[in-house]
Order: sequence, then structure tokens, then C-alpha cells
Amino acid sequence: MDIKHFYIEKGQGEVIILLHGNGENSNYFKGQIDEFSRLYHVYAIDTRGHGQTPRGERPFTIRQFSKDLLEFMNEHQIDKAHLLGFSDGGNIAMVFAINNPDRVNKLILDGANLNADGVKRTIQIPIEIGYRIARKFSGKNAAAKSNAEMLGLMVNDPNVSVSELSKIQAKTLVIAGTKDMIKEEHTRLIAASIPHSELVFVKGDHFIANKNAGEFNQKVLEFLKG
Repeated sequence: MDIKHFYIEKGQGEVIILLHGNGENSNYFKGQIDEFSRLYHVYAIDTRGHGQTPRGERPFTIRQFSKDLLEFMNEHQIDKAHLLGFSDGGNIAMVFAINNPDRVNKLILDGANLNADGVKRTIQIPIEIGYRIARKFSGKNAAAKSNAEMLGLMVNDPNVSVSELSKIQAKTLVIAGTKDMIKEEHTRLIAASIPHSELVFVKGDHFIANKNAGEFNQKVLEFLKG
């Protein structure tokens, strides 16, 4: 593997891996790590090119991040884990569960999306404009190149088809904010297309794990223990 992940580890018991969103790091889950670690062995990972994990030389895509997760689990001798992914982390977890169904215990998708069409246009249009500008200057400027890669995740990825969701075997909790940047009908489509899934909306925007940790944690723990 061309990178070494930075991660926070805490607790004992069944493993749960926390995957943050675009441009963030493992600290996003500061409201979850301590509480979850009372019952589970928590790993909160910095994705490739995020936080303290280096960019490396491999592609900067959701599918590569999913492969990275498999290598992380193999390296740490984690045979099977609960996965909780937020936003792009949810997309990583989704792709991982499709391709590695035998490695997932339970799956929590928080604010995930199948493609760019799942994002409200008021949010997506500025992202696409920023991406085009960053790409234009990416050959001359390292910061622009990095920005183009990061924004590209929200423009070009994850491109998962609805039919692929039927490959997910894990019991799944699809969760989102009542005022999420992901369209409600899109979140409902994801939940309806995964065979063993539950759908929950928590009061708040896209960042419910951060801003409404009490209710978010309650819903997640009820699902994991259920």
C-alpha cells in the first residue's frame, strides 16, 4: 500500500469503523468516539489525502478509498466490521459493502448519495463551478490541483447505480438530516433499494452527527444493538 492511514482507536468489542466526509478528518466524529467506544472497538480513519493521511500516488476516487479501507482492515486483522460513513464516507462505505459483502457486519449510511444528481442544486451548482475553475488552474498550481481533486469527488463520484444496491447484504441504516443537502427523495430511493434497510431522519442539516449528536447517537446505537 502506498499510504499509512492516520486513525483514532478506542474501546473494545465488535469493531466499528467511522468514515468522515469530504475535506474533513476523523475529528468530525468527536461526538461519537467516546460514546461508541463504551460498547464497541472504534476506529476513526483519516481518508487518503485528508487530515493526517498522505495523498499517495493512487487515484483520488471513492472506489480507491474503498480499496484503501479493505487494505486497512486486512492490515489490522479486522475480519468484519460495522461501518458508519458520513457523506463521502457514506459513499465509501456503500461501495465497500457492494464489493465486499462478507466484510461488513452492519452498515450506517449518513447523508450518502449515489451521484451528483442526489444533491440539491443550490448546493451542487457552486461545487461544479468551483471544480471547473480549479481544474483550469490545476496544471499550474498545487493548491488548485488539490482543490480540483477534492471537489471532483462531489462532481464525478460515486456513480453507483440503483441496481448495485441490491448487492448489499448487511443490515443497513440510512440516515439523513430533515434539512439535508441530499434530496429527501434521493435518500428514500437509497433506503428502498437496499434489501435489509431502515430509514431515519434526524432533525438538522447535513451535519447531524456533529450538530445533533444526542439524537444521532441514539438512533445509531439502537440500530446496532437491535
